[in-house]
Amino acid sequence: MNNLQKWVQTIKISWKRYTAYRLNFFLQIIGPSLIFFFIKYNLWSSIYSGEEGLVIKGYDFNQMITYHIWSFVVAQIAQGHTALNLSIDIRMGRISSYLIYPFNFWEFHTASFLGFQILQLGITCLSMTVFSLLGILPDFTLSGMLYGISACLYVSLFWYALQYFTGMLAFWLEETWILRVILQVITVFLSGAVIPLELFPEAVRSVLEYTPFPYLTYYPIKIFMGAPVDMLNFYGVITIWLAIFTAINSYLWKRGIRLYTAAGM
Repeated sequence: MNNLQKWVQTIKISWKRYTAYRLNFFLQIIGPSLIFFFIKYNLWSSIYSGEEGLVIKGYDFNQMITYHIWSFVVAQIAQGHTALNLSIDIRMGRISSYLIYPFNFWEFHTASFLGFQILQLGITCLSMTVFSLLGILPDFTLSGMLYGISACLYVSLFWYALQYFTGMLAFWLEETWILRVILQVITVFLSGAVIPLELFPEAVRSVLEYTPFPYLTYYPIKIFMGAPVDMLNFYGVITIWLAIFTAINSYLWKRGIRLYTAAGM
């Protein structure tokens, strides 16, 4: 019971921290995704305007826009950025305070992540309401919505573990921001967030099936769209990669904490 209260209190603290500067929070969380969506809308509008009735790999204009609306929703739920400050905490020696808390380091940050996800769900619901009022929210079924949100929440666990991994590297690297940028660029492109994977060469798609990338954006979008997706394979692949990075993060923490000197304190 006491441990549960620690989780609840940490979640509340994370809410206060994230929303202390509300405008900054809103712009940081929804701004980039919203701007990116409208860039893609204008891009595909220009492409499809060149030929009436154009269909690209099974996507007409409306289907392509539907794909990217769901891409926006997936990005909001599944790809938060709560672990980005880990490297700064390590490099500046701030984790010393966490080490004396009656709460494990990973538990503290995981509870903060859960608090962030709850906020993200609220923001996503607000975004979808705006899309509905604008008349651009795609048709969906209740089951498709529930399956899609569940898939996104599970993907968010892997995304958190992946960001946690880049944060742990701060034990050995002075700056990790370039790794985060490279990771973000690679993930956005290979996950199908920019263009549907149907537009990729078949050989590339075959290789990507063995990586976590398509499962971060492409398959959750397909679930929202009501397309047939092998859910057992979806959860199985994500679970395998989640287990791999969880083990790596545990190893890096054990090795890194031996080197930690709190030099920034």
